[in-house]
Amino acid sequence: MVAIVFEALAKFVSIYLVLLVIRVLLSWFPNIDWGNPAFSALSQVTDPYLNLFRSIIPPLGGIDFSAILAFFLLQFVQSALNGAAASLGSGYAAYAGF
Repeated sequence: MVAIVFEALAKFVSIYLVLLVIRVLLSWFPNIDWGNPAFSALSQVTDPYLNLFRSIIPPLGGIDFSAILAFFLLQFVQSALNGAAASLGSGYAAYAGF
């Protein structure tokens, strides 16, 4: 049961990583209308997490390096969740035969 929770959290993190990649790629296009409901929703979902890292690493020369740190942290969390799910899942599979 706990393994399923870790797997679900890992899947959520992977989806959030995709949203972050889309958000960062769209930031390269200055003519994007962030008032558009789709872009606004993406911004509302991803900007609070990115702002945590922007307060640590400010943009240097117009380039926002804080997203790199945000990606690394989320990938670390995702791998930890996958590892925990795998170790708990393999333990469950060992006892499932009884």
